[in-house]
Amino acid sequence: MLGALKLEVERELKLQVPLHHIGGMVLFGNVLVSPFLLHRFAEDGRSIVWLGKTGRFKGRLAGPTSGNVLLRRAQYEAQGNPYRVTEIARNVVAGKVRNARTLVQRSAREAALTEDRDALENTAKVLGWSLRDVGRAVSVAEVRGVEGQAGRVYFETLNRMVRSDREHYAWTGRNRRPPRDRMNALLSFIYALLLGDCVSACEGVGLDPQFGYLHALRPGRPSLALDLMEELRPILADRLSFSLINRRQVRPSDFEERPGGAVHLGEAGRKTVLVAYQKRKQEEVSHPVLDRQVPLGLVPHVQARLLARHLRGDVESYMPFTPK
Repeated sequence: MLGALKLEVERELKLQVPLHHIGGMVLFGNVLVSPFLLHRFAEDGRSIVWLGKTGRFKGRLAGPTSGNVLLRRAQYEAQGNPYRVTEIARNVVAGKVRNARTLVQRSAREAALTEDRDALENTAKVLGWSLRDVGRAVSVAEVRGVEGQAGRVYFETLNRMVRSDREHYAWTGRNRRPPRDRMNALLSFIYALLLGDCVSACEGVGLDPQFGYLHALRPGRPSLALDLMEELRPILADRLSFSLINRRQVRPSDFEERPGGAVHLGEAGRKTVLVAYQKRKQEEVSHPVLDRQVPLGLVPHVQARLLARHLRGDVESYMPFTPK
């Protein structure tokens, strides 16, 4: 088949898919890719992301830099205006807190135990206060402070949103590199997938994924992609994690414990999560700015384009994605 991707395992053809059905690839572990496919993906602007077996980022392929150089100049110049930087960071965090609060409220309604419901309702109340506080922040430092406080409150009751096999998903706080429990392992894996999508969204619009506003600038750190990712974590990652656990699509046996206390998803668990993540991205939601239905998988690109419009001066402010 012309223009098709072929997948072979030990020289046996396992899959053949037309290239126009593929927007990009994420590869885990030692996977060989032909030079012809690499060239084609680079020419078409499709990305290839290489991750280790545990989901840790290794590298990515991208084609020629896209977008107007004037957009990147506007992106860099905005950093010199403390008011603009604060406004962008404030709106990003406001979107994150609002979406986290919506997830907590939903979990409170679905809670089977009274103590879980009460704890989650209290968390939702505190997140409402954080939403008020971030609107009053006058510097990026204040915005980060509110985000940190909201994050601590959110994670303190995260285990209350787990309804199945709770004893196997003990939560003592966020940890990574490496994750040390099943819940952190699952979150870290999905966050890696989401970050790859956000990097691709930035590059597709023509923005520099390393030059952000909320996250500090560091060599090799995709700060802008991390900025865009914040408001999407509760929607595309956290909610999916709880659904997979509560519906027992992911089971405790899908995780592997490594020497030194590290915990990672096994091969079967990774396959389950990848399929669920792709299905989640196909679900349509109402976008509050566009006022129409869009697939969740396109939201990072839409948000990157909205940010680009703001940086160019086409719209007054950047509006985060906060579906109802």
